Amino acid sequence: MAAKTEAPPAAAAPAAGGDAEAPAKKSGLMSSLIPIVAVVVLAPVGSWAVAQFVIIPQLRKELTTASAPKEGEAHGEAAAEHAPAHGKEEKKEGGHGKKEASGAAGSTYTFENIVVNLAGTMGTRYLKATFMVSGTDATLRAQFEANKPKLLDVSLNVLSALTLTDLEEPGSKNIIREKLASAYNQALGKKVAEQIYFSDFVVQ
Repeated sequence: MAAKTEAPPAAAAPAAGGDAEAPAKKSGLMSSLIPIVAVVVLAPVGSWAVAQFVIIPQLRKELTTASAPKEGEAHGEAAAEHAPAHGKEEKKEGGHGKKEASGAAGSTYTFENIVVNLAGTMGTRYLKATFMVSGTDATLRAQFEANKPKLLDVSLNVLSALTLTDLEEPGSKNIIREKLASAYNQALGKKVAEQIYFSDFVVQ
C-alpha cells in the first residue's frame, strides 16, 4: 500500500509543469504584441505631429519667401507698366504739340464727293472727286471755311469744264491740280492753296 500512495504525487508533477509553461507562453506572446500595437497606434500620431510641427511650418516659410519676391516683381511690373504709359502720354502730348507746330506752318481743307457732268457728254458722263487742298498759310482752313460756297462753286466750274479728252491726256491730274490751286488763289485774292491731293477720282 505504501507503493500505491507514492504514485499519485509523481503523476501530478507533470501537470503542474504544464500549467507553469502556459502563463509563460501567454506573457511571451503579449510581450511580442506590445511593439506591434505601439507601432500601429503611435505611427499615425507621430506622422501627424511631424506634419503639424515640422513640415507645415517649413512649407509656410518657403511659400512666404517665394511669394514675397513675386509681389515685389508684380509691383515692379506695375510700376514699369505705369512708367511707359506716362511716357506714351508724354509722347502723345508731344505729338499734339507737333501737330500744332505743323498746323502753324500749314493747313489743309478737304472737298468731299464733288460730282460734275463732263463737258461735251450731254450729261451722260460725270466725274466724282474727293481731294484735299494744302498750303503753308496757317489760315488756309479758316479762309476756306469762311468762303466755302464761293470755293465750292470754283471747284465745280473747273471740274465741269473738263472733257473726256482732257482726262485721257497724260498728266491730266497734274493739270487739274494746277487749275484748281490757281482758281482758289484768284478767288481768295492771295496765294493760299499750294497743293491738291486726290483721294477719289472716278469717271463714269
